[in-house]
Amino acid sequence: MLDFLNEANWWCLILLLFLAFLLGWFLSKWKLKRKFEAELDECKRLNSKFRNANNPKAKTTFSSPSVPKTQQTDNTIKAIKTRDHGGVAVGENSTNKSDTLTLNFDSFGKADASQKDDLKLISGVGPFIEEKLNGIGIYTFDQISKFKKEDIETVTELIKFFPGRIERDKWTDQAKNLKDK
Repeated sequence: MLDFLNEANWWCLILLLFLAFLLGWFLSKWKLKRKFEAELDECKRLNSKFRNANNPKAKTTFSSPSVPKTQQTDNTIKAIKTRDHGGVAVGENSTNKSDTLTLNFDSFGKADASQKDDLKLISGVGPFIEEKLNGIGIYTFDQISKFKKEDIETVTELIKFFPGRIERDKWTDQAKNLKDK
């Protein structure tokens, strides 16, 4: 009888050790899965950013085959407003005059991504606003330092994130100082 109890104790001990092993194994898999999912999401975000940087349409403003030659030589970008203030989507087929904005590059000059300055050095410009500015063709401190009132209004309307921020944070003065450094 004593041998039977001793043998049962050993089987219970082996069973408990096996259950502890399984519990540890499942918890470690779960923890690693969560860790790697976060890293995979970050990797996908960076990969998407990299792919968009190599997009041929992103490298030039005026060489689209859908734009007639007469508009390609013009120093303006016609932007269609797709989002209203607060991120509210505007109808896709909207052709209202107020939805089409023209940015005049004659007053402050053109630049491309190869001449890009770190616009985040301007107080009030973060990564999000820098991306929006680059999307409408503004890449350098020199361009921002030459903004006139009409340019400021148009850019404010195009980026639609913080109306009045350009005047309030004095981007033109900051850009002049950063351009001279």
